Amino acid sequence: MNRLTIRARLTLVHGGLFLLAGLVLLAVTYALVYQRLSTHTLVAGISADLPPGLEVPPPDGAMYVKQIKDNVTNETGRVLLTQGGIALGVIALAATAFGWLIAGRLLQPLHQVTATARRIADAPDRGLHERIALQGPQDEVKQLADTFDVMLARLDQAFDGQRRFIANASHELRTPLTLNRTLLEVAIDPDNASPELRQLGRTLLAVNARHEQLIDGLLLLARSERAVTDRSFVDLADIVEHVTAQLPPGKATVDCSPQEAPTTGNAVLLERLVHNLVENGVRHNLPDGGWVHVTSGTRPDGTVAVTVSNTGPVVPRYEVPRLFEPFRRFGPERVSAGVPGAGLGLSIVRAVARAHGGSVHAEPRDGGGLVVTVILPTAPPDGAGFPT
Repeated sequence: MNRLTIRARLTLVHGGLFLLAGLVLLAVTYALVYQRLSTHTLVAGISADLPPGLEVPPPDGAMYVKQIKDNVTNETGRVLLTQGGIALGVIALAATAFGWLIAGRLLQPLHQVTATARRIADAPDRGLHERIALQGPQDEVKQLADTFDVMLARLDQAFDGQRRFIANASHELRTPLTLNRTLLEVAIDPDNASPELRQLGRTLLAVNARHEQLIDGLLLLARSERAVTDRSFVDLADIVEHVTAQLPPGKATVDCSPQEAPTTGNAVLLERLVHNLVENGVRHNLPDGGWVHVTSGTRPDGTVAVTVSNTGPVVPRYEVPRLFEPFRRFGPERVSAGVPGAGLGLSIVRAVARAHGGSVHAEPRDGGGLVVTVILPTAPPDGAGFPT
């Protein structure tokens, strides 16, 4: 059973307290009126003031006067309780309705805080720039909203500082790596180098190439985590066809079934997204006889999707979330020097998807391998909202 909302609880408390106070007031009023009628002495001629329907006995003495007095007291008390109870019920319903409206009005700032937090949770890498900026008196809700804004500002600065550090460090590291590659290529010139030196140079070149790949991946990851502001129309079907056509023959068979999937975004980043998915499917496959299948299309909810499924080792379901962490892959705890790739493929896929307002999820495939699906917003109709 779901718990009542704060608004409903405030309404019930308000209405309940009002009803309780009304019942107490009605009981006190009844007690006072009953006491007043019981202690007063009736006089002759009271029959003219009796309520309709009461029969007045003949005035044969004090017993008849007392009976008239009791009838008047009981009927007055009954009328007071009946009509007072009806009036109290009507007023209690009205008070409850007003309590519902007042509670909604008082909780409106909290709804604004909740809506902002939900938008940030749906797009954490883009929503940190948003603020609540609640207007109103300096009450408890305003203090909560201001504290939330301060927390968002600090988180925004921390994430921006982290991305700037990665980008700057990556740029600084590319220059010595490029210089190392040039020196190694000159040093292993066949005309001047011995076979042993050439072998050592090729090994160092492979290590250098791996470092360059890692730096490029870090740069792309830092770039992908920023929101895409310069958008253009992109059909994911064209990207799927282009990426699969450019793949060299390998151990796994790659086929595609592209269907129209219009979206908006950065074409270069979206191409890298599809390329990483396909490359990941080929690399982590069976030694022989494996396959990779790539599809694109529009989903029933109006979004577009790219799905890459492949054969390969059986992946436990609990291992799937770790595959999207940087430098992580299924099997080795962390990427090692002897394993191809930089371990950033799926991390970049997730960052690019989030930067475009989408999401990515993976499911283990029966028999081994994965089914990875990227979901993105569809392009607006008739080019509405496109940059000009």
